[in-house]
Amino acid sequence: VLISALISLGYGLYLVRIVLKASPGAKSFTDVAEAIEEGAMAYLKRQVRTMRWFVFAICIGLFLMYRNLYSGWELPLGIAIAFLMGVSASYGAGFVGMWLAVKGNVRSANAALTSFKDAMELAFKAGGVSGMFTVGLGLLGATIIFLIFRENAMKVLIGFGFGGSLAALFMRVGGGIYTKAADVGGDLVGKVEAGIPADGPPNAAP
Repeated sequence: VLISALISLGYGLYLVRIVLKASPGAKSFTDVAEAIEEGAMAYLKRQVRTMRWFVFAICIGLFLMYRNLYSGWELPLGIAIAFLMGVSASYGAGFVGMWLAVKGNVRSANAALTSFKDAMELAFKAGGVSGMFTVGLGLLGATIIFLIFRENAMKVLIGFGFGGSLAALFMRVGGGIYTKAADVGGDLVGKVEAGIPADGPPNAAP
């Protein structure tokens, strides 16, 4: 399982290299892509800064709660640390996925100018990176827990799964709000600044 996790992460890095080697296109392409990447990364960094105190509070709460349930401090501390590992793994996969999505989008758009097949393959590889890192980091964290806690690993995995799910939930809800805000902003720019009708084909926001 550990080898499978490492292979998954290694293949993800291999796909990253392939995507980044593709041409991003003209400056008009890269200017838009850089602006989108700046906004996407700013959103993720802001969410991490906002969530970290909440995460630390839950981590302490888990330790205190399981301290009353299990004798000793090893399992309660393991559950609390596993929770942090789950949050870190989830956000790590999210950061890599978001970062490469922007890099892959502009390269796929540029490839589509000459070959639909190349554009589809590039987009598929860029999307595959997020999957490889999600699976790889999840397997890696779970394997480490099994190697350390052995027969008690299932008890500690509760914290790991909770942390990963909590971070994914916040990213999904926050991402939906962020996406809708970007959609409304793009719609207003198209109608107000550029004079494009809301339902006009050149207005990409709707």
